[in-house]
Amino acid sequence: MSLRLPVSAAERDRFVLEHRGARAHLDPWHHQGVVIEDERTAAGDVARVATVFLTGRECPWRCTMCDLWKHTTEADTPRGAIPAQIGAARDELRDCVPAVTAMKLYNAGSFFDPRAVPVSDYGEIAARLIGLDHVIVESHPALIGQRVDLLLDALNQQQLWRRGFSPARSADTEQPALEVAMGLETANPTALDLLNKRFTIDQFRSAAAALRARGIALRVFLLISPPFVSDEDQDAWLIQSIDVAFASGASVVSLVPTRSGNGAVERLAAAGLFREPSLEDVERSLAIGLAAAGGRGRVVVDLWDLQRFASCPACFERRKTRLHTMNLAQTVSAPSAACACCGALDS
Repeated sequence: MSLRLPVSAAERDRFVLEHRGARAHLDPWHHQGVVIEDERTAAGDVARVATVFLTGRECPWRCTMCDLWKHTTEADTPRGAIPAQIGAARDELRDCVPAVTAMKLYNAGSFFDPRAVPVSDYGEIAARLIGLDHVIVESHPALIGQRVDLLLDALNQQQLWRRGFSPARSADTEQPALEVAMGLETANPTALDLLNKRFTIDQFRSAAAALRARGIALRVFLLISPPFVSDEDQDAWLIQSIDVAFASGASVVSLVPTRSGNGAVERLAAAGLFREPSLEDVERSLAIGLAAAGGRGRVVVDLWDLQRFASCPACFERRKTRLHTMNLAQTVSAPSAACACCGALDS
């Protein structure tokens, strides 16, 4: 089925919006869930990390492959809602053993979008992060600027206030280190443009440099099987994308399998411009990523909703466990015996 690709940004926005389905009604005063996972730290330790899926206003960018708009609201996020969601999540996690020491605050958009996370809430947000070692927020590269400084100021002010302006460090008063995750998706310039990301590789590098100048760690999201990249070129472009991410100062590269389900991606698939990855693609991509990292940082694969990419239920859990082990060890685990049902190896 042929498809005339939209040329202008406005046309691409319309293309994405025209193919959307219904949006669920969400309460901006309640988060949409908390996922707990173990993650390897820069020091080589294993930290217990909680991802909080925050509810707030939809991202202003209409990325072609994105389905996160399903988890957002159309109206601006009300003042106080984000701190309330974070506070509720901290309460839920209070009795976790081992204790949660890091938190990802993912709002299906950009944390520094003031219509999604009001700037007036930064102080309350900082207060609710007391006691954590690390916090990760997500942002579009275009929003790396003054509001990043304002969040850092809020974190620092909370830290000084809780300490009583004393230099003594305390685990109960220390504010977490800040990390920002940005979606590069792919370093293929044609695909990046068609994904409607609205930034260039150079602009991504500039945003990464701005984070580095502020002493903020960078996490980079890359797609497994991005649209507009041919099957035979996927692995080569993945390696190039990892190179761009680490050259930009990333400490972590997170590989995210591209999902269908937003309408626009199905249209691309029908036109032969996208194929949803298989579990084998995911396994191969992580192995390629670990080899390409070359000690420059960590490469992990996102295991959320992984089962959708598996064709055989008999070996899925074993293969998921192997991927998790590789995430933690940062080495490629040897494949086990072939599955008795499908014959697949963990390759």
